Amino acid sequence: MSWKEAAEPVLTRLPAVERPTGHVPFRRKLGWTAGVLVLYFFLTNVPIYGLGQNADIFGQFRSILGGAQGSLLQVGIGPIVTASIVLQLLGGADLLGLDTEENPRDQALYQGLQKTLVIVMTALTAAPMVFAGFLSPNPGIAAQLGVSPTTLAWIMFAQIFVGGMLILYMDEIISKWGVGSGIGLFIIAGVSQRLIGGFLSWGGVGQEGYVGFFPQWFNILTGQIDLGSPLTMSGLSNLFIGEGRLLALVTTFLIFVVVVYAESVRVEIPLSHSRVKGARGRFPVKLIYASVLPMILVRALQANIQFLGRILYSQSPPEESAIVLFGERLPWLGQYNDPPSGFAQPIDGLFYYLAPIYSRRDWMWWLGGTSAAPWQIMIRVGVDLTFMIIGGAIFAIFWVETTGMGPEATARQIQNSGMQIPGFRQSPGVTEKVLERYIPQVTVIGGALVGLLAVMANMLGTIGQVTGTGLLLTVSITYKLYEEIAEEQLMEMHPMMRQMFG
Repeated sequence: MSWKEAAEPVLTRLPAVERPTGHVPFRRKLGWTAGVLVLYFFLTNVPIYGLGQNADIFGQFRSILGGAQGSLLQVGIGPIVTASIVLQLLGGADLLGLDTEENPRDQALYQGLQKTLVIVMTALTAAPMVFAGFLSPNPGIAAQLGVSPTTLAWIMFAQIFVGGMLILYMDEIISKWGVGSGIGLFIIAGVSQRLIGGFLSWGGVGQEGYVGFFPQWFNILTGQIDLGSPLTMSGLSNLFIGEGRLLALVTTFLIFVVVVYAESVRVEIPLSHSRVKGARGRFPVKLIYASVLPMILVRALQANIQFLGRILYSQSPPEESAIVLFGERLPWLGQYNDPPSGFAQPIDGLFYYLAPIYSRRDWMWWLGGTSAAPWQIMIRVGVDLTFMIIGGAIFAIFWVETTGMGPEATARQIQNSGMQIPGFRQSPGVTEKVLERYIPQVTVIGGALVGLLAVMANMLGTIGQVTGTGLLLTVSITYKLYEEIAEEQLMEMHPMMRQMFG
């Protein structure tokens, strides 16, 4: 008996959102999307009952993992992304033996396996948060309920687990009944909220003590904040990097411009209809062909590595600044700047060099934001660049192959729509050979380019304390969401186009 036959009774019976039996009108899709978005914002403002002291273990990764610290959506989209990483690696190595393109049974097994992995990852993510001391139960609430702190911790774990399941099914609702994907929508929601607060709010949205860009400049122009003379180095530094934040403003708008331009760069392959004379079209192979979603997988992998480091450090004695395992002090593995019970950041060791660059202060040692030596910072920047560029290219390849965007699957889609490449025989094999000249190369280049842009954006910083990676993902996902909405409107006006789009 193969693993598919053994697992099929379980994987195919997991609760799932029912697929629509026919075409879903565009307005109804917008309604489902808006409803899920409102529910998402509501759940991010529902605190975990019984929570005492807490530290956000995701830190700067929060902008791309969604959710909100201390809320029911504590884990965000982390378990979904982690499960996708595992399946991408297993599928890329062809260890699953599933044909997710044409075999409906294998498609159902793949979806069931993904959902099972998400459930497991949600439990594995929530458990260390609660039982490793990052989310401590409130002793006062435990006394009021007449239960022990350990029992209250299990109640908190159950709330976080339920929140993770809600994220899973909200994502499934968007994928089947809405517009775009739930993961992309939640990233847009979280980053946009912080970005608006970064521009307009006197207190920041979810950023206590952070004054928005425009209120900050109001205080500067009215003389409440003194930047110093722009003719001096200190004044110039305050203007662009310090209180003035002009560099963050420039970087924010530069990311918008670069991403929109990169999304518009494409190679267009001409197509003509085999039976309708004069019917022509083009198949665009974009520079960012695999989209920016593989970058979420790369960043999530980095987040899980840092998550593991903080879990190991949380088991160390309170007086220690290094990871201690089995009674042996291991400073080469990781040294941290806070006690194990707090939100510790690595300052040396392997986990320091594997930590991504979050902001300007992580590499501008002359600003005094880091105690690391310049050579250590350069190694960390080099590791981050290598990880993101190579990882972006690899995950882009996996993404294209597992989502039906490769040359073979695309050639079949073109064939099924009745289109062909002018001057070539109408055959999926011939079309595939033409597509192989472009898709694999563009996939690698686009994945590496997005990785490079993500690191550069993080290094320069953005408005609202939004990471450069989060803003880059938001702009690109929003651009693709706009294209999908335009496509939906086109199909609503011309129903015959629905068959050509698949």
